Amino acid sequence: MNKTIRRASVFALLLVFALLIRATWVQFYDGQALADDNDNRRNAIETYSSPLGNIIVAGKAVTGSERVTDSDLAYKRTYTNGKLYAAVTGYASQAYAPTQLEGIYADLLKGTDSRLKTVMDTITNQRAEPGDVITTIDPAVQKAAYDALGDKKGAAVAIDPTTGKILAVVSTPSYDPSSLTDANTAGSAWKQLNGDSDKPLTNRALRQPLPPGSTFKLVVASAALEDGLYSSVDEKTESPDPYTLPGTTRELANENTSAPCENATIRTALQYSCNNVFAKMAVDLGQDKVKEMAEKFGFNDATQDVPVRAYESVYPSGMDKSSTALTGIGQYDVTATPLQMAMVSAAIANGGKLVTPHMVSTITDHGGDVLKNYDDEAGTERIVSSDTAEQLQSAMQTVVEKGTGTNALIDGVTVGGKTGTAQHGENNSQTPYAWFTSYGKADGKEVAVAVVVEQSNAARSEVSGNGLAAPVAKAVMEAALKN
Repeated sequence: MNKTIRRASVFALLLVFALLIRATWVQFYDGQALADDNDNRRNAIETYSSPLGNIIVAGKAVTGSERVTDSDLAYKRTYTNGKLYAAVTGYASQAYAPTQLEGIYADLLKGTDSRLKTVMDTITNQRAEPGDVITTIDPAVQKAAYDALGDKKGAAVAIDPTTGKILAVVSTPSYDPSSLTDANTAGSAWKQLNGDSDKPLTNRALRQPLPPGSTFKLVVASAALEDGLYSSVDEKTESPDPYTLPGTTRELANENTSAPCENATIRTALQYSCNNVFAKMAVDLGQDKVKEMAEKFGFNDATQDVPVRAYESVYPSGMDKSSTALTGIGQYDVTATPLQMAMVSAAIANGGKLVTPHMVSTITDHGGDVLKNYDDEAGTERIVSSDTAEQLQSAMQTVVEKGTGTNALIDGVTVGGKTGTAQHGENNSQTPYAWFTSYGKADGKEVAVAVVVEQSNAARSEVSGNGLAAPVAKAVMEAALKN
């Protein structure tokens, strides 16, 4: 063999070795990454080769699967009352990544969760029968919140304070998840939904924190009572009216200029929503003590899972005294989700103890056997003393009975609440946010509700927590306590 042929043979052999090495690398190292790639069509084909498991509300599936004949994907997801439950279910799409419960429990619902595999599934390497997600949602409470919000842009959350079960999660305007399930039509629906200025895909109940306005005064009052700054909700405070923000010449006004806010008690200050009282109270306590109390209720928690990850509600740090004063009325850089403000009312209603909020009761295999029980795992944390909670309950009842929250009154029900009207835009140039957080108790039942209305058809002068948000909360509480 001459030198040229020998060199060519060696080179060809090296190329073969290189191909073998690359093939081995792809098979044993890159194989799983390629298999898991979102652009790998085989994954979608496998996911939708058979019906998915379901999301259950009060014993009935609000999801389903429909046979498809014009695609290599055998099934597509369907939804019953999709707009009503969109903030709970999210969507499972042939074209886009799943969201909300559909995303969190994707493996369970498509049968790839390792807990679902039987011995035979393991031996044959077959996909297991899918499992189901059993929610804590009460359909009557969910519908009451959805109907009461109507065409308003806003959100509502209802929680059972004694168990932590989330009874309703509503965000409006909503959308129909069914419009996103079919790969052939999802693109146009996706473009339309994302182009909508009202952002229907945003879960306002869990994932859009906004300034909570005067509803945050409950947190400040909790801090003042727990710290001993004031011994009771009926002790007079040291609160000049008007109150000048420290280090400035700006006087902080009260919405009701004739309200008896000068040196008002906490009860009276909550009843009339006196800004001067809570702004000065925040300064007297100092931002660290207010922050500590806010964090006990759940603020500044970046891992708040219910099990959907809620956006962090924020109480800021590093402020001067004038900014600290503004946080006392739920302004400056304070933000909260409706979930967070429902948690505040839930803890107060439950004697000062917060049970971990959750909207999934159990997850089960195809035969109904429980794989995980979230009800049993819900923890309880003491937020404020029972005495502080009882005093704040009483003061919140005063707000509803003869204060700024009278639109939440319900015959035969003990209702406590707090209104809030949060400034929006530079120099309050845009329509304010209307808030109401509350609790109701009747016949051994309890519910805590928070509502925010971002936008409505009401005139700016008519925007208030009592006018817009309290009636929604009332409807939700009635559904929870009287059905």
